[in-house]
Amino acid sequence: METMNVLLVEDDPMVREVNRQFIERVDGFKVIGMCSNGIEGIEKIEELQPHLVIMDIFMPEQDGLLTLRKIRNANLPVDVITVTAANDMQTIQQILHLGVYDYIMKPFTFERIQQTLLNYSNFKMKSLGVHDVTQKELDEMIHPFREMGDKSDHDLTVLTELPKGFNRNTLDKVLQYVKNSKEGVSADEVAAAIGVARVTARRYLDFLEKQNFISVDVHYGGVGRPINHYFI
Repeated sequence: METMNVLLVEDDPMVREVNRQFIERVDGFKVIGMCSNGIEGIEKIEELQPHLVIMDIFMPEQDGLLTLRKIRNANLPVDVITVTAANDMQTIQQILHLGVYDYIMKPFTFERIQQTLLNYSNFKMKSLGVHDVTQKELDEMIHPFREMGDKSDHDLTVLTELPKGFNRNTLDKVLQYVKNSKEGVSADEVAAAIGVARVTARRYLDFLEKQNFISVDVHYGGVGRPINHYFI
């Protein structure tokens, strides 16, 4: 398998080192350069020609959003994953519109970035020499670990490893409660129904959504923060 060369753009030295260690724990990935802002990032992309850039958004001198725009405007042949604390929808939408491969929020687990990197590697390897694909082939390239079809039929036993602190029985209760709801449920409703804290319910729901067992829709009310509703 071809080694995927990664450029890491992150202004915090400690975070940068942790991210480097995470990335290099994944087979087939090597960090070939690191820098602390977008100006240096553009220079390193042109110099090192990495396959992938993993970049923060909030950085001095030139932030990640402007850097991503410059990468796209210059048609630099590189893929980008953002790893950032930015969690406002305006920033998220701007970043997604610029075609990042994934958007990972800090703090994150090794398992989260590992899954993204494995997906990315799968996509790159399967796309080599391919010109025309079917929908099924494209789905397998983009979502290699997703079982296509009815989400309600998904079996949790396919998850051989769970995030640290997760309980399989609790995960099953959360999934069953969402399955039994016809209109979707919030984290508050799940928490009250199965007897866990709201933050715990939210963690389990977000995990199930990332693993494609359930879907999420954002409901905007008149006052306050938007509410995520989870459904099959």
